[in-house]
Amino acid sequence: MTKRMMKYKMLYVMLLPAIVFLFVFNYIPMYGASIAFKDFWITKGILGSPWVGFDHFEQLFKTDKFWQVFRNTIEINLLRLVFGFPAPILLAILLNEVRLKWFKRSIQTIVYLPHFISWVTISGIIFSLLSNEGLVNKVIAAFGGDSVNFLTSNGMFRPLLVLSGIWKEIGWGTIIFFGRFIGR
Repeated sequence: MTKRMMKYKMLYVMLLPAIVFLFVFNYIPMYGASIAFKDFWITKGILGSPWVGFDHFEQLFKTDKFWQVFRNTIEINLLRLVFGFPAPILLAILLNEVRLKWFKRSIQTIVYLPHFISWVTISGIIFSLLSNEGLVNKVIAAFGGDSVNFLTSNGMFRPLLVLSGIWKEIGWGTIIFFGRFIGR
């Protein structure tokens, strides 16, 4: 070791747990990615399964629905980017204009809470609100309207997916933008 390394040896010792963590949780799992190139059998394990190369990928690209699924993925991610990215920025700007501290803190807490709810619970909430017997359809029926099939309508899938993602994560993004740029 050089003289400089000896001088800072305690810093290297403190860095050691971070390096071990990085290796265990980032590099070792990369070995599992080789499953995509093998005809994996759980009984044979990763090492015992035969290597097939790109056969699985060729099969994937030849399926009838691949390009439809690919296009849907791109569209959903573009919608999330276009509508999901500016939403917390706009909410942070709006909250910055609120002068009543208790009201501002209350709104921040309310919009931040869904971030801590699991996606399984969020989907249950959405189901109980938007199903045929859900709260929204009961309100529509109370006003004399016909029930709407929110969850089975092809046209409603993308907006529901994007809006539920925005609703769940807008609070986290607002706090980040509010603390980083506005709260100075």
